Amino acid sequence: MFRELSQIASLIKLAPKLHEHLRTMQERLGQITAQGSAGGDLVQVVVNGRLDLLRVRIADQALADREVLEELVCSAVNQALERARELVAKETTRVAQNLGLPDLPDSFPLAGGSRTES
Repeated sequence: MFRELSQIASLIKLAPKLHEHLRTMQERLGQITAQGSAGGDLVQVVVNGRLDLLRVRIADQALADREVLEELVCSAVNQALERARELVAKETTRVAQNLGLPDLPDSFPLAGGSRTES
């Protein structure tokens, strides 16, 4: 708990610099891309670091069975999102280190750690 309070105090001290770095990071997140695929590449998707779905490619062979296609799309999207989260976590750590901040706990929203399941 005290470690997290210390980290929050560090963030407050660095607020102006942090604001600029967060703006830059938001731009960078739009440039990060991650791909996911399923069914031996019958379904391929690309997401960005903001977790926006950018592209879906579905092979003609996947169109024959709707239920299978739905499962393949879900699988490919989840794979791409997980890869994007990993890339975002690495980028966040890099930015934090450049700011001289200590490692962010996994529960910190920008650290790419735990996420809320719905």
